[in-house]
Amino acid sequence: MRILVTGGAGFIGTNYVYFVLARHPNDDVTVLDALTYAGNLENFKQLEGNPRFRFVKGDVCDAALAEGLVKQADAVVHIAAETHVDRSIQDATAFVRTNVLGTQTLLDACRRNGSVRFHHVSTDEVYGSLGSTGAFSETSPYDPRSPYSASKAGADHLVRAAWHTHRVPATISNCSNNYGPYHFPEKIIPLFITNLLEGKKIPLYGDGMNVRDWIYVEDHCAGIDLALRHGRIGETYCFGGRSERSNAELTRLILFEMGFGSDMIEPVTDRPGHDRRYAIDPSKAERELGWSAATPFLHGLRATIQWFKANPDWWKRVKSGAYRDYYEKQYGVRGVTRPVA
Repeated sequence: MRILVTGGAGFIGTNYVYFVLARHPNDDVTVLDALTYAGNLENFKQLEGNPRFRFVKGDVCDAALAEGLVKQADAVVHIAAETHVDRSIQDATAFVRTNVLGTQTLLDACRRNGSVRFHHVSTDEVYGSLGSTGAFSETSPYDPRSPYSASKAGADHLVRAAWHTHRVPATISNCSNNYGPYHFPEKIIPLFITNLLEGKKIPLYGDGMNVRDWIYVEDHCAGIDLALRHGRIGETYCFGGRSERSNAELTRLILFEMGFGSDMIEPVTDRPGHDRRYAIDPSKAERELGWSAATPFLHGLRATIQWFKANPDWWKRVKSGAYRDYYEKQYGVRGVTRPVA
């Protein structure tokens, strides 16, 4: 299979590229990424010279580019998105452009090229906020609370419309919070880990009682891959780790695992509109796809901490912004930079 992975130089995309290349020896992967703040070509150093991998620098809103790449693909895994809630609160413009218009651009290209298979990677945040009990599922009503989640909700609806109106063979997955290697260090787990490695305090929003369901990124990648290859067209699949933690509990775990005390916590004012609790019921994916979250949270957290400890050059360049100069010098980013056999 020839797979086009949009946003493939980001956190989930990078892990998915490695997942596919390791588990499907007959597949080729093309990554399309604009290399904005969270995209990092350095993630693919290990793929130098791999004839099954190609990188294309570009924008998912570029209709001509999308058309040409989709024409060469059997499937599109659409991960490209602006994702950080705080950034969306400051300015939602890029979120609407990339997450909504970019999704429609790709769907149009799939339709015009013989209905290329399309899988859209979304988020549990489209469902809003839960009370103290219950979990989101594929039938949960949409209730986005931030510009980010609203833009992802819009994209989900466009994917469903493309299937119902034009019969573009599409599936959607909505996932809980990911963590693991290559995670951009403005998100809570990598931010806390890297701050502590630098001897800095870690910022905890509000009372710390916001709850998230955590899933190790490789488990999420396995779910994406199963949905792409075996999911029922037109269906949505929810992937969650069955591992709820409050931010306060998460903070204590990271501090303990890294040998620090509560004196390293710096309370900060809560985010506007901060959803209180998310949780996913992954029963449908477990039942229909044979998927399960295989990585216990503490095991995944320890593996993540060890990865950041072992890769200081990577995260220090990312936190400083110096990685852009690094990959431009190392790889000479100019359009297509990797050949496909």
